[in-house]
Amino acid sequence: MTAFLGVTDSLTGRRWIGPGVETERLAAALTQGAGLEPPVAAVLAQRGVTPEEAAGFLAPALRDLLPDPMVLKDMDPAAKRLLAALRGRERIAIFADYDVDGGSSAALLICWLREMGLEATLYVPDRIDEGYGPNDAAMEALARDHDLIVCVDCGTLSHGPIAAAKGADVIVLDHHLAAADLPDCVAVVNPNRQDETGDLAHLCAAAVVFLVLVELNRRLREAGVKGPDLMAMLDLVALATVADVAPLTGVNRAFVRQGLVVMGRRQRPGLVALSDVARLDRPPASYHLGFVLGPRVNAGGRIGQADLGARLLSTADAGEAAALAKRLDDLNTDRREIEARVREAALAQAAERGLDAPLVWAAEDGWHPGVVGIVASRLKEHTHRPAIVIGFDGDEGKGSGRSVSGVDLGASIQRLAAEGLIEKGGGHKMAAGLSLTRAQLEPAMARLSALLAKQGAGTGGAGDLRLDGVMMPGAASPELIEKIEAAGPYGAAAPAPRFAFPSMRIRMTRPVGDGHLKLAFTDGGTGSIDAICFDAQRLGLDALQAHQGRPVHLAGRVELNHWNGRARVQLRLEDAAWAE
Repeated sequence: MTAFLGVTDSLTGRRWIGPGVETERLAAALTQGAGLEPPVAAVLAQRGVTPEEAAGFLAPALRDLLPDPMVLKDMDPAAKRLLAALRGRERIAIFADYDVDGGSSAALLICWLREMGLEATLYVPDRIDEGYGPNDAAMEALARDHDLIVCVDCGTLSHGPIAAAKGADVIVLDHHLAAADLPDCVAVVNPNRQDETGDLAHLCAAAVVFLVLVELNRRLREAGVKGPDLMAMLDLVALATVADVAPLTGVNRAFVRQGLVVMGRRQRPGLVALSDVARLDRPPASYHLGFVLGPRVNAGGRIGQADLGARLLSTADAGEAAALAKRLDDLNTDRREIEARVREAALAQAAERGLDAPLVWAAEDGWHPGVVGIVASRLKEHTHRPAIVIGFDGDEGKGSGRSVSGVDLGASIQRLAAEGLIEKGGGHKMAAGLSLTRAQLEPAMARLSALLAKQGAGTGGAGDLRLDGVMMPGAASPELIEKIEAAGPYGAAAPAPRFAFPSMRIRMTRPVGDGHLKLAFTDGGTGSIDAICFDAQRLGLDALQAHQGRPVHLAGRVELNHWNGRARVQLRLEDAAWAE
């Protein structure tokens, strides 16, 4: 394949890859047939959108994309049991995972039940003391005081703990990979059950809970009862979808787009307080869900009190929301410091082992279990390979993994557990957790590497930078950038588009912060754009300071920089190559 703009070895050591011939033809058809600007057409063409589909893609309607909840197994018994509990004013407990998806799922149910006049009990296990998912002691205790326990974002593999909930009914609303045998309970609503079609496997747990609420509202409506406004709850579904790295395709796109609109109305006290403490002074985009709000919601489950995130998302009290948001923001600062130490050590260890294998992994004593997942994500981003990071406490190791597109990590981890190579493990395609002993570590990682290699892990790498097309400074107006944003949201399975600005002249460079670089560039005409390059020193892009007037190809993501009420076009520079 011919290198894009002839760049085979950029300043970061990468080869540039542009759109293929078929994609370019589709982009041309979209420009002519749908009247789209070429950069917008290029983004849609990369996603295989035809001219006939363009209007629907740019304005996805949730009513057209929302699946019938009843296509999911066990939806009927789950809905019947929840409505019976509501009508009987029964005592309901919600057992939730400690991450954003679990907290959002719990908040959806708590808020829905509250609007129907019923307060539910929230229980979130401590990550260190109890680990992931239901445990015998907690389920026994909840069963003594409640009639119904609803497990959200967990429970699919919890046969023993669910059996321990004697005297209470249990419903599981989850999306993690299931085994052949399901727990003995009222219902397991999970698109990743082995007897499901897989058509809805991309949903996060909050989306599954939302579909349950859609079905509950439908049944209430048939009985002449008005249910809560579900559209107003899409902010929680959007937050969970992005934070759990669910693919932003199909109905997930509609969930996130509509959820961002709802979030922009600033009606949920918890998200308002969190946005304010994070100094988010503009309408949120999917980026903010994944990198600004999500990490703060997660901070309680990682290194603090496990239920803080769910409590923040479900509270109706602005004062309580402000206090919880401040606590989570402080914990997030602490989390970043802990993460930085573990990340540095893990990367050094993984580099010594080799970064070109199908699996990149690191393990050490004392690594905080609350940050191993996010460090695994950093390793994955750095190496473009699935990554596992494990912290040991004595002989017991708890780890977390993150995968790359096209490699199912959860299924491979689950296979290790079935083969007895680890104590337990599971998850979904992009993320998984595991527990193992020291003696199991090396054999398990070797076996996992082999399993992932069969799926193609390790064949790609950081050597390629994929670009959607070219753009010129004179065309990069705020209006065009807004239209490109309308082709989003961007995230998992829908990466934000990158464009190249060919043969530019650098007008100014200025080091900022800790190794970052600001610059301005022009095509020699009237068009000029500012750019920011984070980690320029580490990436080698600080070499642009010695440009001496040489023309340069610049590549990255074009965005709007909001400052003092004004929006200016800015390039988030990711790579560069001398044009001569």
